[in-house]
Amino acid sequence: MSSYVVSARKYRPTRFSEVVGQEHVSQTLKNALKEDHLAQAFLFCGPRGVGKTTCARILAKALNCQQLTEEHEPCNECPSCTAFNENASLNITELDAASNNSVEHIRTLIDQVRIPPQQGRYRIFIIDEVHMLSNSAFNAFLKTLEEPPAHAVFILATTEKHKILPTILSRCQIYDFKRIGAADIKKQLQYICEQEGIEAEEQALHIIAQKADGALRDALSIFDRISSFSGRKITYRTVIENLHILDYDYYFQFIEALLSEDLPKVLLLFDEILRAGFEGDLFMQGLATHLRDLLVCKDPATRSLLEVGEALQNRYIEQAQSTPPVFLLSALNIATESELQYKLAKNKRLHIEMALIKMCYILRAKEAAEQSTSPEKKSPELKENQVREPAKPAYAKSNPRQQPPQKTAEQKKTTPASPLKTTDRNHTPPPPPPPRASEDILSQIDKAVSKKRQKTQQQNTPITTEMLQTLWDAYLDQINSDLLRNAMRKARLEYKNETLHVLVTSPISQANLQQETGLIEHLRKGANNPSLRWEIHIDQEEAAKLKEQTRTPKKKTPKEKYRDMLQTNPLVEKLRLELDLQIVPAGSS
Repeated sequence: MSSYVVSARKYRPTRFSEVVGQEHVSQTLKNALKEDHLAQAFLFCGPRGVGKTTCARILAKALNCQQLTEEHEPCNECPSCTAFNENASLNITELDAASNNSVEHIRTLIDQVRIPPQQGRYRIFIIDEVHMLSNSAFNAFLKTLEEPPAHAVFILATTEKHKILPTILSRCQIYDFKRIGAADIKKQLQYICEQEGIEAEEQALHIIAQKADGALRDALSIFDRISSFSGRKITYRTVIENLHILDYDYYFQFIEALLSEDLPKVLLLFDEILRAGFEGDLFMQGLATHLRDLLVCKDPATRSLLEVGEALQNRYIEQAQSTPPVFLLSALNIATESELQYKLAKNKRLHIEMALIKMCYILRAKEAAEQSTSPEKKSPELKENQVREPAKPAYAKSNPRQQPPQKTAEQKKTTPASPLKTTDRNHTPPPPPPPRASEDILSQIDKAVSKKRQKTQQQNTPITTEMLQTLWDAYLDQINSDLLRNAMRKARLEYKNETLHVLVTSPISQANLQQETGLIEHLRKGANNPSLRWEIHIDQEEAAKLKEQTRTPKKKTPKEKYRDMLQTNPLVEKLRLELDLQIVPAGSS
């Protein structure tokens, strides 16, 4: 049998100082051991692969260690530590609550709690995935957890703290484990490479650390897989091929092509990515991350947020300096919206290509927007001794023969300057401020054109009851609810005083229509009138008629029934007399 041991087990920490990325938990537990302030129940919660069970085992070993170190770490040399390391300790019991979650398993555990330790001070019970216990098991465990024997210590571990009963949480000392940073994971991987004699590129280890998403155990599993494939040398190219990750170089090429408005190169690069087997949403997600990294590189104060290897930092900084902030913000907005709408798109390739085309012309759209909001070009400066002709007043245009009296040269000298000169009608108002860099230029243009078109249509198209009835029927075809469809069919529309009056026959129909907010929005959009109002009333006359139609008819007496029979056939009376029959009231025998 092979003696190979996976890295997650081989390099599992045996002391608190070896735990990666959980210094706040390790230091607290060591201080508790130092001061002898130990709780009888601990709860370790956090994501998977961050060291919860590892810390539970180290704490269990330290509680019975016969000679703790000066740093209050287990010595790993005394009989208790040796027995624990060899899985032969009788004082430590581990229970997997995922497969032992019934009341019977907890009762067996409670019976074991009563037995004192054979050696050492404590009996430690480690229950992993404790949130998997049933409610009955939790209730059976509650009393023992509240008042355990002095020699019993419980260490619970879970990834879903919200599933544990509050009564259990209140009896535990809770420690929250955090996700491990990529830098800490990469440092641990470098240590393992040194121990195993493996040569690995720094960027390759950084990719593995990022792919692990804060879980060291996942990072070690990926590391074992890559090392099995590549042998004693792990390269960046090997890692991205095995993990199916898009190379950073593609994103740098995309930004260069977008800034130079080289649309053919952009589309060809995207086609190359698709042929390599990458999905469009994965590419757009990576492009958005790249734009975010360029944005944080713009300011030296935020460069610490850049989560890439040191070899790539200079390349990011160099490209960030040549990229305008307005481009980064607008492209990032387009990328995130495209990623969100990707699943709804039927032609997914065209969806991504349209987003890339918008990014390609961001700077040109910005220039067009600035020109449209800039003031008119100033006229060339007048030459010396050249007098500008004043603007002709309105009456001069309608009657050219009528001219205002001309002032003499002396009158011009003595006439004071008009104090209202600054508010002259021909005075050009100051231009509006240019759009902020954080606003998407393309969306500004689309909104302005849409608003102008909507206003024009609203002015030219009058609203009538027939128009609203047509829109009402179009919306009716899209309804799936039988109650709402029935209410809309029976409703009667009247448009007057700029308000749509909807007459229904019952309060239930009125409530159903009032809750259907999409209907009024559909009418407003179809009528090109965002301020369209509606009022839903109950038509009392129609409601009374409907009630009369549905009213149960009164039950007729035997005499009334006999009278109806006579009207149908008068011979019934002759038959009754011949047979000497009597009309008996209902209910009599």
